[in-house]
Amino acid sequence: MAVQIAPDQLVLLTPMKHCFIMLDYTSLAAIAAVIQEGSFERAAERLGVTPSAVSQRVRGLEERLGTILVVRGQPCTATTQGSALCAHFDRVRLLEADLSPMLTKGTEQSDAHSTLRIAVNADSLATWFAEAAVAFSRSTGHLLELTLEDEARTADRLRSGEVLAVVSSDPTPVQGCKTISLGALRYVACASPAFMAERFATGVDAATLAGAPFMRFDPHDRLQARWAREAHDVALVGPSHRLPSTHAFLDFALAGAAWGMHPLPLARRYLETGALVELPPQRPLDVALYWTVARLHASALRALTEAVRSAARAALVQLTA
Repeated sequence: MAVQIAPDQLVLLTPMKHCFIMLDYTSLAAIAAVIQEGSFERAAERLGVTPSAVSQRVRGLEERLGTILVVRGQPCTATTQGSALCAHFDRVRLLEADLSPMLTKGTEQSDAHSTLRIAVNADSLATWFAEAAVAFSRSTGHLLELTLEDEARTADRLRSGEVLAVVSSDPTPVQGCKTISLGALRYVACASPAFMAERFATGVDAATLAGAPFMRFDPHDRLQARWAREAHDVALVGPSHRLPSTHAFLDFALAGAAWGMHPLPLARRYLETGALVELPPQRPLDVALYWTVARLHASALRALTEAVRSAARAALVQLTA
């Protein structure tokens, strides 16, 4: 017996033999909007319907699948199954964007744009990634939704299906994705002249460095500890500020609060003017970065990859094999 499938529906195959479940785009769009916006009310505004309609679509799909897709809260979050459906929906919409020009040829063009969700570390965003993002958006008209994450953890966002691509310091292969070496972001250990005079009056050595106040981006930030170990063979035991902002790192350093590792592209002008001083032995730390992207044959992802590689070639230290 033939089965007719409406053009706005997906077919979800289940492990059960000869069994499939129809998934309509309307329900999937509601799920994705709730997760991305964080509430049913904001999802309704985005979709141009009432919160009740969004709730009915989400609940209807959950009942049909027999599982919870959205954890109601402030904000709403996705279950594992909900995340998988959102990731699938994003990929399907991205592929559809390539068909749109052909299917609408000779008719009124839609002004809708695809949104690509990307995870990037804060230091890359503050130094070079913004140039790639702007170049991509201007050339394609597509939009980006950026998630900030530590460069060692961005790949986890890709594995979970939350994003389509990441800037990562982890070269470990991700299933269904390809990894491209971008180069390295160079960091330098810096402090203000006043901090140097106060904390390192006798010089920077293992004893003075170990107990000096320093900065960390978050609990996963190991750059300062790595530099101290490699440059002076010492473990840091001093107090640390947690500052989840690249520019806050600079502000605290300039104010003489602590020392820390700063991207050289941002710190260079302060070093040149003497507002910051590089800690001896003036040993830079290069963090290799990679672009890991879903193997999806979508022109938008190809264009974004080229924009990222171009910006990286111009801004990052190119590593030799």
